[in-house]
Amino acid sequence: MKLIVGLGNPGIEYQFTPHNAGFLAIDRIAEVCGVTLANRRGRSVTAAARLAGEEVLLAKPDTFMNLSGLAVAALMKELQMENTADLIVLYDDLALPLGTLRIRERGSAGGHNGVKSISSVLGTEEWLRIRIGVGKPPLEDGREIKAGGKDYLLSPMRKAELAELDVVLDRVRQAAETVIAKGALPAMNEFNRRENGPPED
Repeated sequence: MKLIVGLGNPGIEYQFTPHNAGFLAIDRIAEVCGVTLANRRGRSVTAAARLAGEEVLLAKPDTFMNLSGLAVAALMKELQMENTADLIVLYDDLALPLGTLRIRERGSAGGHNGVKSISSVLGTEEWLRIRIGVGKPPLEDGREIKAGGKDYLLSPMRKAELAELDVVLDRVRQAAETVIAKGALPAMNEFNRRENGPPED
């Protein structure tokens, strides 16, 4: 069984903030799979589903972002997962422009408290992640806009931003399916190179 965890903060006030892109991605996968996250397991709200022909457990931690590792570790223990080979984590990334995604097999936290927590609790940075861009796109002259860190991440997104995120959530689902069906490297080759182009069917 694959464990797919989306990162975010519980609570209605955080639902449509950039920092909850991981939660929104899990909701999208659940919607497409026809399941509802209603069970409580390992400090998370979960749902069993089938994705790319495999059994998966979709999870949104009940902990706040900076304690995400505790929820991931509890789920892995309950599922008797001895290593991170079957773990996929979905989370927001300020370093990537909104509307883009990036698949990585490992990596540092880059200032993301949820990622920091997971790597710390698991004792490794070797786990697959799908990073969902929530950063501001550069201006026409190429200058980058700093999004404002914590205040920006925890503020509700505007309608236009949500519409752009909505498109990428489908690609996140497709990326997760490709990772499961074909492996990380083919998924990275397919999704990492085309993030500035139109989505492909």
